[in-house]
Amino acid sequence: MKIAIFGGSFDPPHNGHVMIVEKALETLDIDKLFVIPTYLSPFKKTFCAPPQMRKIWLEKLFLPYKKVEVFSYECDQERPVPTIETVKYLMNKYELSKIYLIIGSDHYASLVKWHNHEELSTLVEFVVASRDTTKLPKDLKNLSINVNISSSKLRDFLDETFIPKAIQNEVKEYYTRNQMDNRNEKIVFALSEKKAEDIQVFDMRNKDYFVNSVVIATTMGERHGLSLLDHLKTELKGAGEVFLNVDADNNWTVIDMGDILIHLMTPEYRAKYNLELFLKERELEMKRVRGVE
Repeated sequence: MKIAIFGGSFDPPHNGHVMIVEKALETLDIDKLFVIPTYLSPFKKTFCAPPQMRKIWLEKLFLPYKKVEVFSYECDQERPVPTIETVKYLMNKYELSKIYLIIGSDHYASLVKWHNHEELSTLVEFVVASRDTTKLPKDLKNLSINVNISSSKLRDFLDETFIPKAIQNEVKEYYTRNQMDNRNEKIVFALSEKKAEDIQVFDMRNKDYFVNSVVIATTMGERHGLSLLDHLKTELKGAGEVFLNVDADNNWTVIDMGDILIHLMTPEYRAKYNLELFLKERELEMKRVRGVE
């Protein structure tokens, strides 16, 4: 059996993904195309929509395509799964004579960072889905997709022209369901993009605290905290957020966004001041005051 694998976060799925699948079915000699949503990308720290929800969206989206199967192996593991593990799982499950692996041009450029990428290259033939003019090797199969959209952009600007009609209402409802949650998710995503560690969000609504939400993240060192601050300014101000006050320090940076407070701390400072304990005790105290067990 000859197959193609198309994996990704699909957070959310968009028309570009559909175009890639349709182009692959049209140009590749395959018996089946496996669309595989990740639980969590090995290169990311968090996701927005839960894995099982993304899987359901994909199943609805690709139901009319007879050769397409949404494969839940990575979601079921409830951990980041390297691509080579999924490939080997499929090789054990089916008798495969050919495996095409569909990836974006940006992922192809960073292939050396993938787990056991050299062995993976011996098991699959790469097919690059490109939406720009990136130069690729001539002998590499290319699916040219003329749509400039990404899931991260779509989360920020829910333009329904890029959301497949089969899941349009559900996707729009989820990403606009709670403005505070959505804002927190953008902060967490931006921090994870630049390698912040142990990111935690504390919901302080109804806890008689001066902000609604507190985000704490660990930096990898003094310069990293300032780099994270610059990245947050770039990502969040473009989404309409306002930084009321910033107290920037090599060890501890505090960002006041009015109803959200962000703490970026070195490992030493985070262990020393233990803000998590203070916030949890605040929550327990308010439960006792209100007589809630």
